[in-house]
Amino acid sequence: MNPSTAQARVLVDELVRGGLRHVLVAPGSRSAPLALAFDGCGDVAVHIEIDERSAGFAALGIGKVSGEPAAVVCSSGTAAVNLHPAVVEAHHSRTPLLVLTADRPPELRDTGANQTIDQVGLYGAATRWAIDVTVAEQRRDGQVAYWRSVAARALAACRGRPPGPVHCNVGLRAPLVPDDAWAWDERLDGRPDGRPWTVTATTPSTPHPRVARELAELVSTVPRGALVLGDVVVDGVVAEGFAAAAGWLVIAEPHSGARTGDHVASTADLLLADETFADAHRPDVALVVGRPVLTRNVRRWLDGVATTVLIDVDGAWLDPGRTVSRIVRADPTAVLRDATAHLDGPRTTTHFLAQWQHAERAARDAVDTVLDAQTAPSEPRAARDLAACLPDGALLVAASSMPIRDLSAVMRPRRGLRVIGNRGAGGIDGFVSTTLGGAIAHDGPVAALCGDLSLLHDQNGFLLRAAGDLRAVFVVVNNDGGGIFSLLEQRGVDGFERLFGTPHGIRPAAVAVTYGLTYHPLARADDLPDLVAAGHAAGGLHLIEVRTDRDANAALHQELAAAVADALHG
Repeated sequence: MNPSTAQARVLVDELVRGGLRHVLVAPGSRSAPLALAFDGCGDVAVHIEIDERSAGFAALGIGKVSGEPAAVVCSSGTAAVNLHPAVVEAHHSRTPLLVLTADRPPELRDTGANQTIDQVGLYGAATRWAIDVTVAEQRRDGQVAYWRSVAARALAACRGRPPGPVHCNVGLRAPLVPDDAWAWDERLDGRPDGRPWTVTATTPSTPHPRVARELAELVSTVPRGALVLGDVVVDGVVAEGFAAAAGWLVIAEPHSGARTGDHVASTADLLLADETFADAHRPDVALVVGRPVLTRNVRRWLDGVATTVLIDVDGAWLDPGRTVSRIVRADPTAVLRDATAHLDGPRTTTHFLAQWQHAERAARDAVDTVLDAQTAPSEPRAARDLAACLPDGALLVAASSMPIRDLSAVMRPRRGLRVIGNRGAGGIDGFVSTTLGGAIAHDGPVAALCGDLSLLHDQNGFLLRAAGDLRAVFVVVNNDGGGIFSLLEQRGVDGFERLFGTPHGIRPAAVAVTYGLTYHPLARADDLPDLVAAGHAAGGLHLIEVRTDRDANAALHQELAAAVADALHG
């Protein structure tokens, strides 16, 4: 057995012993030992994706849904560079991801050798741990223990606090495929009974009893309080229980998992766009979990709060407005549960909460009235109806830019739906692949909501469909360009259409034909739930096109804002 084959087999064996269950392989020559070792191991699912950027995001999607790292394997050179966007998203969203880049051995680096770049520390500060794995050599003692220790540490770093991406740069010397010309002296075995080389345990970040008690004391004295849930998953039942005991308002972004209960203001984005209402209905204390990242209105409202307490499991300094007065480092669900136990709730509805609940009912009716009057498909209605029609246990993947913002603005409160997206860095790249990676890891229906640019930006992600029986329904809003810019300050500047509108003229139907998806145009807004249900029942990959107009969409958003304002002041 040649050295590179021995090294790859040991690394793969140890990763599988440590619990790795999925690997995305982008074909390449230098990475052949790793690809062959994974393919020969029956305890890991091997998925092939020829585009490295898409492979990285598919592995990221698996990690987002499962909470466990998936690995991605690629060759050397620009192949490794293409993984950088997924690494950055994994870093900022605290998602476990294991990157295994093949590299040339040291004697070929910095010599002009083909497909050779400097890959050591390629992803900079975005990794939890990075190592340039020493090249395997014949008759060198201790290599097997070294390789197994590296694999065990890589997985531990992926799963650590905070979880995130790990980069193992593996220098591989030819020959790169198995042969019988070599006799390997050292035993390749790991620990007996399939045990990992090194077992690590991460203790839960539970709050100190004093923290929960002090928080409860603060909450009990504040009738004007708000729990704001951003881009971190919180147990919705616990959040509801806390809100009831505290008598507080809840503002929850869709991907928090806690937009539930009668204390939640699902129309907060639209309500807080009204500056008069926002100024008159600002809390004295805000308890913020994660980062509220979807709307300037909520951020601006929070910046005016006198006392803001941030809860983050890693103690991250999530304070772009520089207004946070205290940071609690603990699991948010545990903090809320323990604080609730110290409260005497349920608390009588305060005047502040009653005002918000009245405004929520009025705004909710206004929004639904405007959207229900639309017979033609529209972007906000597609977001609202998709979130409402999916069955309990479904996964909804929402693209950045407008889809996740539309969800935030109009999605009704509900239980039983998991919403994810690439909100760590907020980019539109890798969306198709993230969705399909999520479909690999999720046991239940999967739907995706995206714009035409997100679809086109990662259409190569559909190449993963050859990896197995993937099932998902993509709802694609097609406004032939960058619709979000029609709602931003760039609208109306000289050169707007060319620089920001960016019309492309490519129909999603052509993408569906190219990649073998079943295509459905949405003729009437009312038809979306039936099309989604039919797609899930049929299995496979489906693409539903929601054709819209950017100017009409901007006008509809203005109409929604005006309807909410009229409901508040009319």
